[in-house]
Amino acid sequence: MDERIAQHLDRAAATASAHAAVPGRDRHGSLARVGSAHHAETLGLTVSKVYEPTGLFDRRYEPSMSVVLRGRKRSIVGDDDQVWGRERFIITPVDLPVVAGVVDAAGKDGFVAVVWRLDPVVVGEVVASMSVPDGVAVAVTPGSSPSGAVSSLPRLGSWTAPLADAFARLLALLDAPEDIPVLFPLVSREIVLRLLQTDQAPRITAALDGTGPSVVAGATALLTGRMSEGWSMERLARELRVSESTLFARFKEATGMTPAQYLKRTRLGEARRRMAVHGDTAARAAAAVGFRSASHFSRDYREAYGRPLAADAVAVRGQLAVATAV
Repeated sequence: MDERIAQHLDRAAATASAHAAVPGRDRHGSLARVGSAHHAETLGLTVSKVYEPTGLFDRRYEPSMSVVLRGRKRSIVGDDDQVWGRERFIITPVDLPVVAGVVDAAGKDGFVAVVWRLDPVVVGEVVASMSVPDGVAVAVTPGSSPSGAVSSLPRLGSWTAPLADAFARLLALLDAPEDIPVLFPLVSREIVLRLLQTDQAPRITAALDGTGPSVVAGATALLTGRMSEGWSMERLARELRVSESTLFARFKEATGMTPAQYLKRTRLGEARRRMAVHGDTAARAAAAVGFRSASHFSRDYREAYGRPLAADAVAVRGQLAVATAV
């Protein structure tokens, strides 16, 4: 890693570690030493730390930038299965079901991760302010797709020194909350600009659709909000008033999954939550999320999580406190 990038990320890690909420520990005392959780929320940040590897948990990521500053984690998005650390970051352009877990807790220092919520309004403003002729894609660095398609992009983004510096300055606002009203609008726009100068630019713009909500965002909202209904490509495209081919292409590019894969992952994650949190039976949880066949549910569940239903629900219930850290 470039020395300048490493220095910026070291600064970010130190700040994040001091402000991180630690599952199972005195969260109130931790936050009281360095500021309130309100400041992190204002900045769109979720900062967390764990001291031991975890199991795999289902998480729903809003449009965001996910960063590991210490340790390593495993993230599964559709068929893409990656183990990564601070040398990379992940951009989630739309609401996305992710299976993730900590695989290296970085010893006594603890695993430290940050998720920064991307504001579509800010992204749109920055993209619009970048002077490019109509019909020409936002300029990106060499190696990214010149057409703007993200299907061939790596899931993990590579840091640049300006991006790492801006991200460290964003976290530094946790130590200077009085500066947030003035500096946060500036640094948030700078981070978006720096992201648009990386190979992840097409992924950031993938969910933008001019003046209105994107087709992908509309599709994910329908599949998430009405997951128990029977969905087909034809019905989903009809609801969104687009062609099936357009919907399929845009959805796969933005999420890395087909709509059918997205729906199955969403259903499995919600069923798993119902069993672990509410104690639902497998049959009740499966029916609630839209599975019509108990055998299909059991098979898909075991393929996704590597354990039988009952054993997995017990294991997840025992580690719920650390789920938000991954």
